[in-house]
Amino acid sequence: GINAEYGMPPKKLAAKTAGLTSSSTKIQSQSKVSRRGKDDDDSRMGDEDDEWMQPKILMKPDDQLDLNAEELKEEFTRILTANNPHAPNNIVRYSFKECAYKMKMGVDQLAIHFSMDGNMLHKESDEGKRQLTRLGLGDGPSEQNLSEMEIPGEEDLEVEQDGDEAEKDAPKEVTVSKPPETALRNQFNYSERASQTFNNPYRERGTSTEPPPRTNFSATANQWEIYDAYVEDLEAQEKAKEKKSRDKDDKDKKSKVIILEPTAADEMFTRIRKPAKIVERMVNQNTHDEIAQDFKYWEDASDEFKGNEGTLLPLWPFKSDKAKKFSVTAVVFNPIYNDMFAVAHGSYDFLKQGTGLICIYSLKNPSFPEFTYTTDSGVMSIDFHPEHPYLIAVGFYDGAVAVYNLREKTNTPAYLSSAKSGKHTDPVWQVYWQENDLDNQLNFFSISSDGRVTCWSLIKNELQATDIILIKMEPESDVDSGVGMDLACGTCFDFHKSTDYLFLVGTEEGKIHKCSKHYSSQFLDTYEAHHMAVYAVRWNNFHPRVFASCSADWTVKIWDHNYSEPMFTFDLGSSVGDIVWSPYSATVFGAVTDDGMVHIFDLSQEKYEPLCQQSVVQKKKTKVNHLAFNKHYPIIAVGDDRGNAMTLKLSPNLRKALREKTYSKENEIAKMEKLLELVREPSNK
Repeated sequence: GINAEYGMPPKKLAAKTAGLTSSSTKIQSQSKVSRRGKDDDDSRMGDEDDEWMQPKILMKPDDQLDLNAEELKEEFTRILTANNPHAPNNIVRYSFKECAYKMKMGVDQLAIHFSMDGNMLHKESDEGKRQLTRLGLGDGPSEQNLSEMEIPGEEDLEVEQDGDEAEKDAPKEVTVSKPPETALRNQFNYSERASQTFNNPYRERGTSTEPPPRTNFSATANQWEIYDAYVEDLEAQEKAKEKKSRDKDDKDKKSKVIILEPTAADEMFTRIRKPAKIVERMVNQNTHDEIAQDFKYWEDASDEFKGNEGTLLPLWPFKSDKAKKFSVTAVVFNPIYNDMFAVAHGSYDFLKQGTGLICIYSLKNPSFPEFTYTTDSGVMSIDFHPEHPYLIAVGFYDGAVAVYNLREKTNTPAYLSSAKSGKHTDPVWQVYWQENDLDNQLNFFSISSDGRVTCWSLIKNELQATDIILIKMEPESDVDSGVGMDLACGTCFDFHKSTDYLFLVGTEEGKIHKCSKHYSSQFLDTYEAHHMAVYAVRWNNFHPRVFASCSADWTVKIWDHNYSEPMFTFDLGSSVGDIVWSPYSATVFGAVTDDGMVHIFDLSQEKYEPLCQQSVVQKKKTKVNHLAFNKHYPIIAVGDDRGNAMTLKLSPNLRKALREKTYSKENEIAKMEKLLELVREPSNK
């Protein structure tokens, strides 16, 4: 029972109880005492259980908030990151590459609290042996001796005990052999073995360049010095031009010498060029024979039963692969060669600007243009010279104007404006040739969104600009009259057919100004014409007082320039892109709209409705932008926003004036005057 009571091993228990001589009665008394102590412990444990069974009282602080169930369910999320809150986030470094200060994007979030550099030596190295000797550890035991040494354990302790005798003898003495004391810093003599690669020594290499030479310059600038500097620069430019002209003359002389000896291939090409063009036109005429027959002989017999209404017969379509991505921005017939017309290609979307294209077509060859010119900027306007049919004036989207010569076999313009010569700063919406000036120099006019109407004279090899008038916006009140007025955006203009100095200007604000070449500071008259931008304004080809205008507000208006109110107003139901008077009648005009319709009016036949209202596009949502009448043939040409041009023939009801025996200019003027008398009121003046 003693072994179970103390729970010790037999050997140790024998050693502990070797001198024990107590009797069994003493053991019994000790057991009673232990029972008593055990009962006291049980009663104490019962009291502690009663304390835990008592209800717990919750102690709340005085300033604790009272939250409802919804507020208790609300969760507040806190995200812990490894970012250093004290690290700066606006470090700026100077970039020598971009010559500017740049914000440093990456910020070091590492915070070092303690760092100590050290080194490690191998135990068997010379330096390691010297340090061990210095520390007095050089004669210590090696690892092999330590592994052979034995440390005493419990198996070396032997206790003799007689299990049969009731009394225990005294324990025997145990002797343990101790190893000799040695000064070991580590009981197991642990040493770390590691290997590392050889680190190449760092080498720095730098280069230095010589600083650029610097000179300090100081001067006082006044008007005289500035004037002298400009004069010197002008003289240098004139010398450069003279040198360039001399070089060009030398090249021309050399080229003339070379041309005197043409090759056989050039001679062959020159001889067959004209016959090849004739054969090509014959093939195209045979291919489009039905269209050619309609162009020559077709007369709509149904016009006799339609009253005044007429129709348009589609003839040749004119397409080019280069013009697919462009929009037709202008269409104009050649004034001398009646079968030739020019089509300008650009874009009215300022977000899709790029290159431009000019195509010169002929009715004799509808399959391919006679001339093509590719431009660096979109072409917005074009016009043939009335006396020199080979000269074309062109206005571009970037504000430049140019003159092309069809006789020259180059793709570059013969004349081109630049910023130095005073080109426009906004798109050139229209160009118009005028009669030669007093010096007998060719000139044309242009209008742009920058508010300038400019005259361009062709002098030698350059264009010289002269601003005719600045289109100023009128102040809305007397208070604004003292402030510098802004320039209005000009969109179109047209010159009078008989009075050379008189012309009209349409603006983006919807106003039409009557201007004169002799008065550049003010307008002769202003018409409150439209509510939106004026797209076209045209003088009548016969009557000297009548002009027409069209606008994006869906209306076409006929005006007498002596009256402030329009004589006729037509609502076409869509934005009107262009309006043109016919060359054979004073009362016939045509207009095109964004819904793909062509409208032909004859005021002498019908004063309220068009005689023809016909769609001329093949696809929906295609806009018809421009229209042109042919002066010799009863056809018109239209252009859409997909880069295509189409020719249409007028039915007999749309050209009755040509069939009348009494046709003359005086009769046409009298016809228009009669219409004006019907609608004119003296109070409108």
